[in-house]
Amino acid sequence: MTNGDDPGGAARPEPSVELTTHGLGPWPGDPESWPDDPRLDPELLAHGDTRNVIDRYRYWSMEAIVADLDARRHPFHVAIENWQHDLNIGSIVRSANAFLAAEVHIVGRRRWNKRGAMVTDRYQHVRHHSDIGELVAFARHARLPIVAVDNVPGSVPVDAEPLPHACILLFGQEGPGLSEEALTAADRVVEIRQFGSTRSINASAAAAIVMHEWVRVHASP
Repeated sequence: MTNGDDPGGAARPEPSVELTTHGLGPWPGDPESWPDDPRLDPELLAHGDTRNVIDRYRYWSMEAIVADLDARRHPFHVAIENWQHDLNIGSIVRSANAFLAAEVHIVGRRRWNKRGAMVTDRYQHVRHHSDIGELVAFARHARLPIVAVDNVPGSVPVDAEPLPHACILLFGQEGPGLSEEALTAADRVVEIRQFGSTRSINASAAAAIVMHEWVRVHASP
C-alpha cells in the first residue's frame, strides 16, 4: 500500500507483526499517536485488519466503507429469482459488490445461502421481493427497465447493443433459468454468446459476465 492509499493520506509505519495472511497487522505505536480519522475503527487499528477489502479501506469501519460506496454506486441493479434456494445467489451478491451495483434484489424465498457472498453482503444493499410482481412494481416506480438474462428464443447477445445505463439485470436459477412471468415482465431479454456443447453456463458466472459488460460500456476507468 502506498502513502497515497493510507487513511487520511498519512505515511504508515511497517506492521509490527509478520503477516501470514492478506491484510495488515496492528497499527504500530501508542494509541495516542494513531491517525485521527473518524473513518477508522479503533478495534482494527489495535488488532489488525485481515478483511477481504481493497487497501483503500484498510482499518475503515464497515459503516464508513458502506457510506463511501454509497456515494459512488453505479445505477444498475441486480435481481435474482430464488424459488429453490439457489446456492449461486451468494456468489452473485459478491460480484454485485465487486462491480458496485446499486442494489441486489432477491425475488421469492427470503432466505438465501450467504456462504458464497464471503461477507460482501455487509457492504451491499440487498432487498427482498416476494414475487416478480413486487419487483416489477419497484422497477416501474424507479423507472428502471428490466433486462432479463436467459438464452431463450428471441433473446439477443448482451454485447450486440449497449445495456441501459440505469436498469435492473434479472437472472434466473441454475438449471430452469427465468420463470415465464419474469420473461414476460422484462423490457429486454439478452443472452451470453456461447460456442460449446453445454446449453448454459453457471448462473453466477453469467451474472458476472453481464455485470462486467455493463461496466465495460458505462463505467469510467
